[in-house]
Amino acid sequence: MDYQLESILLSGVDPARPIVIAGPCSAETEEQVLSTARGISSCGVRIFRAGLWKPRTKPGGFEGVGSEGLNWLKKVKQETGMYTTIEVANREHVFSALKAGIDILWIGARTAVNPFAVQDIADALNGMDVPVLIKNPVNPDIELWIGAIERIYRAGIRRIGAVHRGFSSYDNKGYRNAPHWQVPIELRRRIPNLPILCDPSHIAGKRDLIHPLSQQAMDLKFDGLLIETHCSPDTAWSDAQQQITPDQLSQLLSALIIRDMDRPSKNLAELRSKIDGIDDQLLALLSARMQVAAEIGLYKKANNMPILQTTRYGQIIEQKSTMAKSLKLDQDFIREIMQAIHEESVRQQMKIVSE
Repeated sequence: MDYQLESILLSGVDPARPIVIAGPCSAETEEQVLSTARGISSCGVRIFRAGLWKPRTKPGGFEGVGSEGLNWLKKVKQETGMYTTIEVANREHVFSALKAGIDILWIGARTAVNPFAVQDIADALNGMDVPVLIKNPVNPDIELWIGAIERIYRAGIRRIGAVHRGFSSYDNKGYRNAPHWQVPIELRRRIPNLPILCDPSHIAGKRDLIHPLSQQAMDLKFDGLLIETHCSPDTAWSDAQQQITPDQLSQLLSALIIRDMDRPSKNLAELRSKIDGIDDQLLALLSARMQVAAEIGLYKKANNMPILQTTRYGQIIEQKSTMAKSLKLDQDFIREIMQAIHEESVRQQMKIVSE
């Protein structure tokens, strides 16, 4: 699908700098919202975020102040001149937000995973002209993410952006939500003109990881950041550990390095050429390996042997993992590669046996 998208930037936002959206996870009180907004505004940030309706994992937690917070955001606009953005999860949220003059809407991860909910929002947006940001679904399913984007696009919305906030998994190894950077990278390849922001707060789950994740996003040429910021994060009513103060936000933004991605370099071109050559060799080796796997499939078929040899598979994984360590390669990375190669070998052999 050819997406004819328009810029999500609003007037007064510097197109030469990353888009920065900051504000508390939840709007808690009018005083907390305005105090946080004043601090963020002094950092030069032009877009203020706050959660009004909070879809919690379990019942009983703070689920937001609801529509009452819309009046507080009006005061933020009046006092600081910042734009405002909130999460919407159904058509009633959309109508309330637009009536209150909210400038940007975003669809959260728990909503993006549900096509019925996204379509409900899309129907409410039909005929409207408002920027909409769409967070990735909680699981790493790029088709579901693109599907949510497409539903909003088909409602006539042309100012669309994506937000990468990481993915839930059983073991995220230090992160609240695993980054899986390859997913937003693939999204950029599939929809080249789609702005993509990073939400390092939700990936991190703890504030000391927010800066390095923000820098990684900038190094990957993301278009901006969505950072949870609170005037007193340790006392926040939700997600306290992943919020920073306005002063910490200012320090983070000042320390960010925005690299010149488009600078021509003969040396870079030569190194990329080497990478291309090595990739060609890898593909040739994979092809040769699959040919041998096919021969093994024929042997197993002729000798009435089962395809899956679990002992052999375990030995391969352990041997290559040990070898990876000696070659200074990440062991988890090599395990994933070997698992994918083994799964494809089994698939090829099953095809042969069934013929």
